[in-house]
Amino acid sequence: MDISVVIPLYNEEESLPELHRRLSEVLPGAGSCEIIFVDDGSTDGSLGVLERLFREDPRVVVVSFRRNRGKSAALAAGFEKAKGKSVVTMDADLQDDPSEIPNMIAKLNEYDLVSGWKFPRKDPLSKRLPSKAINWLTARLTGVRIHDMNCGLKAYKNEVVKGLSIYGEQHRFIPALAFANGFRVGEVKVHHHPRRFGHTKFGAKRFLEGIFDLLTVLFITRYIKKPLHFFGIPGLVLLLAGGLTLVYLAAGWLMGRWIGGRPLFTLAVLLVILGIQFISTGLLGEMLTSLSHTRKEDDGNIKKTLNRS
Repeated sequence: MDISVVIPLYNEEESLPELHRRLSEVLPGAGSCEIIFVDDGSTDGSLGVLERLFREDPRVVVVSFRRNRGKSAALAAGFEKAKGKSVVTMDADLQDDPSEIPNMIAKLNEYDLVSGWKFPRKDPLSKRLPSKAINWLTARLTGVRIHDMNCGLKAYKNEVVKGLSIYGEQHRFIPALAFANGFRVGEVKVHHHPRRFGHTKFGAKRFLEGIFDLLTVLFITRYIKKPLHFFGIPGLVLLLAGGLTLVYLAAGWLMGRWIGGRPLFTLAVLLVILGIQFISTGLLGEMLTSLSHTRKEDDGNIKKTLNRS
């Protein structure tokens, strides 16, 4: 199998026939290509359309969830099924252009993951501005300098998707997760089309969720093996601030000043307690990491092994 196209979808009944037609124009025939549709618990007629496409096209594979589980779960299910040497992901709303697929796969000669950059982007300003802010922040915090982290149109080498473990809303930061695992990440400009059917699922709630998901990704890529480094620094800062404040108050008490009713005393005690709690949390995390650690390295992180035996 050369190419696997993974398409997560939710309530995209109207766009599916047109999407399949466009894909058929650029993809090879059965045996060298598969189109994996992952129905994320759609409540419209999407599953019926997919069943018809499955009967008509031997390249079509359908995975259907009993309920809506989110895009990350849908992608994870598609990645598990994918057999192609190259794996392409795209959205089902016709905003991603299938004609970009050959160019993106060709770029896999240079990179392990190629992310699309929607240029120019055909979404409303209310969606573009928050997305631009998240992309700017993510690029600087993760070191992955691409313009469109969450573009649905991406191409991967198979080893990348098999080494990914995504959940929650981490699909937005797949390039950062792959980069943290040592894979080469690139970007190409791709055509983007206005949405023809349905409505966007982006809103203020998803923007806030994106901030929390970014914090999660930063933690698991930088500190999952050294939690004390994450909790210890703020813990030491709080402990030092509280300790110095108590020293200052103690000096005043020795000079005859009453400190028991001063708000500063309560704040100092609170800072010390918080500092101890942060450091204790980090130490507990280190203990759990040590207990779960094994000498055997994860095969997904090994680039090459040379062995004569």
